[in-house]
Amino acid sequence: MPEHTLKVAVAVTLDDASADRIRALEPRVELLRDPALTRPWRWSGDWEGDPDWERTPEQHAAFEALLDGADALFGLPDVDPAALARTVRANPRLRWVHTTAAGGGGQVRKAQLTQDELERVAVTTSAGMHATTLAEWALFGVLAGAKGLRRLEADQASRTWGDGRRIMRHVGEMTVLVVGLGGIGKVVAERFAGLGATVWGTTRRGEPVAHVDRLVHIDDLAEAAAEVDAIVVTLPGTERTEGLVGAEVLAAVRPDTILVNVGRGSVVDEAALLDALDDGRIGFAALDVTAVEPLPDESRLWSHPGVLLSPHTAALSTQEPRRIAELFAANATRLLDGAPLENVMDTKEFY
Repeated sequence: MPEHTLKVAVAVTLDDASADRIRALEPRVELLRDPALTRPWRWSGDWEGDPDWERTPEQHAAFEALLDGADALFGLPDVDPAALARTVRANPRLRWVHTTAAGGGGQVRKAQLTQDELERVAVTTSAGMHATTLAEWALFGVLAGAKGLRRLEADQASRTWGDGRRIMRHVGEMTVLVVGLGGIGKVVAERFAGLGATVWGTTRRGEPVAHVDRLVHIDDLAEAAAEVDAIVVTLPGTERTEGLVGAEVLAAVRPDTILVNVGRGSVVDEAALLDALDDGRIGFAALDVTAVEPLPDESRLWSHPGVLLSPHTAALSTQEPRRIAELFAANATRLLDGAPLENVMDTKEFY
């Protein structure tokens, strides 16, 4: 039967406009929200908040009381697996947690919830909310490689006009392999198809996807990588995807292949990538994510002339909090009306 109200504890900082948007879209939601108890943002949508900010003991007790009186959580408390585990065990009425990250399953995995707890508390993610911004960055990464961005930057810095015209590659004549045709991958495929590129995409199920000219079974990734001009990785970080783009795949690619990663850093074997960059198999790599974040100072990725780095910020935009708030409100309506939730996290793969 439909329910009358849903008490939602806001477990991370949320701006006033996004909080008001939730209330407007689903008036049956009662937000338990005290901005004085959550880490302040350093930028719009900074869900982890300022790491130097600390609660007083009284504030911490008030924060936990807020969480323990809720039916649902907006965000993982402090984006901290231990805090999530504590809340799930302290609050028997809790039955839904929404992560503000598209790949929030990694934090849920670290919470080491029992199977009974995972069955009692549904977890949904913000998958798809970042698809358009990530797709734009993927397009930017391939364009940067195709147009020789790093060479142009070096020439400008040295005031070098060059000894002739620069030959550039045309994305519209490329074949681009999208590794992962989920919410992000589908938008990536659409964007590249819009420029006239031939788009291939990996799949496990073999179902047709709009704007994808050829489906490639994930087991045939290395074979497909040998036939394309650019590879765009959009996969989440799971046990199954760890190191998927590794030595075998990178040994198969043609010289000057462009690699872009907007998924998770763990999907790409960075040692194998550096080898491929050094010998020219990968001509350019644009990475929004790395295996360890922040990227360690000693990593050669920092200084490699064929690498463009972004500090896991490609998904960020001023619209992100509003989009996530709208997704949350829509799912709140589903929960209150007894309908299935969207973006439910897989409790085996944790994505």
